[in-house]
Amino acid sequence: MKDLAEKYGTSMLFISHNLGLILDTCDRLCVMYSGEAVETGAVAEVFDAMRHPYTQALFRSIPLPGADKNARPLIAIPGNFPLPHERPPGCNFGPRCDYFEPGRCDAADIPMTPVEGGLRHDSRCLKFTEIDWAAPPKAARAFPKTPVGEPVLRVEDLQKYYEVSANALFGGGETKVVKANETLSFAAHEGETLAIVGESGCGKSTFAKVLMGLETATSGQILLFDEAIQDTPIEDRNTATVSSVQMVFQNPFDTLNPSMTVGRQILRALEVFGQGASDAERQARMLELLDLVKLPRAFAERMPRQLSGGQKQRVGIARAFAGGAKIVVADEPVSALDVSVQAAVTDLLMEIQRTNRTTLLFISHDLSVVRYLSDRVMVMYLGHVVEIGTTDQVFAPPYHPYTEALLSAVPIADTHVQKKRILLEGDIPSAMDPPPGCPFQTRCRWKAQVPGDKCDREMPPIVTLAPGHQIKCHLSPEAFASMEPVIKIAAE
Repeated sequence: MKDLAEKYGTSMLFISHNLGLILDTCDRLCVMYSGEAVETGAVAEVFDAMRHPYTQALFRSIPLPGADKNARPLIAIPGNFPLPHERPPGCNFGPRCDYFEPGRCDAADIPMTPVEGGLRHDSRCLKFTEIDWAAPPKAARAFPKTPVGEPVLRVEDLQKYYEVSANALFGGGETKVVKANETLSFAAHEGETLAIVGESGCGKSTFAKVLMGLETATSGQILLFDEAIQDTPIEDRNTATVSSVQMVFQNPFDTLNPSMTVGRQILRALEVFGQGASDAERQARMLELLDLVKLPRAFAERMPRQLSGGQKQRVGIARAFAGGAKIVVADEPVSALDVSVQAAVTDLLMEIQRTNRTTLLFISHDLSVVRYLSDRVMVMYLGHVVEIGTTDQVFAPPYHPYTEALLSAVPIADTHVQKKRILLEGDIPSAMDPPPGCPFQTRCRWKAQVPGDKCDREMPPIVTLAPGHQIKCHLSPEAFASMEPVIKIAAE
C-alpha cells in the first residue's frame, strides 16, 4: 500500500483500530470517539505526547512490550461506549474519564484546541494542560501465575487430508489430496494458554475442527483425558466430551441466534449439556454465567441486536462455559473487537481460566496479544509444527526462519521499538501440492546457510534447542547461535 501511494502520489485514508499498523503505515492520525475527533496530529507526536484521556486509555488497553497478564495486566476502559442518542452533555468521554470534573467537563460542548508546541496537534479536552501525562497509571491488580497441571490434551502424529477432484464442480478428473495437517504432535496442560499461530492456510482452523469433532482425523491420535476422540464426529460424542471441549468464535456478530434472547441461548446450552435438574436450577445457573462474564443480569432479556460486539463476545464465552468446559478453543476471539474492548475480553478469559483452571487454545494472527496471553506458543506452517516452546523462547532468538519473519511483521504501537523488517516473498504454497523437503524452503532467507540441497530433498528433523523448545529445521547450531533479535526496545 505504501509503495502504491508513493508510486502514484495517492493520499490514503486508513481506517483501523490497530494502532501498531497505524504507526507502520500512516503519517497523521485522527482519534475518534462517539462520532467526533478527540485528538489529531502527526502519528509519532500523538503516540509520544498524547493529549487526550481517551488516547491515553487506548494505549493502556493494548499489549505493548512489557505487559504481563499476571504482573502488569492491561487496563480496560471502564463503562461502555455511548449510543448516538445517549451521548452525555459536554465531553462525550466524560463518564469513562479518570480526569472528569463535574460542572466543567459537562457544562458545554468542547472545542478542539491546539496543543502548544505541536505541529497541527489538537485535542478536544479542557484539562489537557493540567494533566500529568508522565504519571504512571494506577497499578492494576496483579495475580499469581496460574500453576500448570498435568496434560489434559495430547495430539500425536495427527494428520488430516482431504480428497478433492480436479474438477470439483462437475466431478471426474484425477483425485488430489489436500494435506491440511501433517504429523501434529504436542500436549496442552491444565490451566495453561497455548497459542497456535501462523498464516491463513497453515492448518490452524483445520486442527480446531478435528478437535471439536466437526471433522475426523486421517491418522494419528487426539487424546482428551486419555480418551481417543480423533475418529468420533461430534454427533457421536457423549455429552461429557462435547461439554469438555468448547469454542469461542472469531465473529461475535454471527454466532448468536438473532431471534433468541441472550438468556434463552445460554439456557439452551445448559439443556444440551444436561446441566441442572430443573428449569429453576438452569435459570439460576444462567444468571451465574452472566455474572461470570461480567454482564448485568438484566441482559438475559435482551436480544443480540441490542448488544455491542464486546457484549456479544461475552455471551459467547458464557455459552462456552455453560457445560463446565475443560478446554476452550478461542479462534481469534478479539480480532473483530475494538482495542478498548479487547483488553476487557482477554482479561475476562484469563480470570475465568484462573477460577476454573481451563486449558485455553488461543488461535490468533495477532502476535502482540499472543505474547501477552500465552504461556507457550506453537507456530504452524503448511500443516506442520515448525516451532514450539514457551512464549519467552519463541519470541527470542534462536528462531525458526518462519517465526523470525512472523515476528518482524508484528505491528507494535511503540515508537521506541526497532524491528528488523523481513519480507516473505510469495504466498504460502498450496497444501494440495506442497514443496518437497522442508515446507518453508521456497520462502526461507536462511536456505543458503544449509550445505547442498538438503532443504530441497529432506524433511527437517525436530531439533531440541532447550528444554521444551523445539524447532523443525536443517540449520546448524552455529547458524541458530548467530541469529539476532528481531524486536528491540531503543533507549529513550
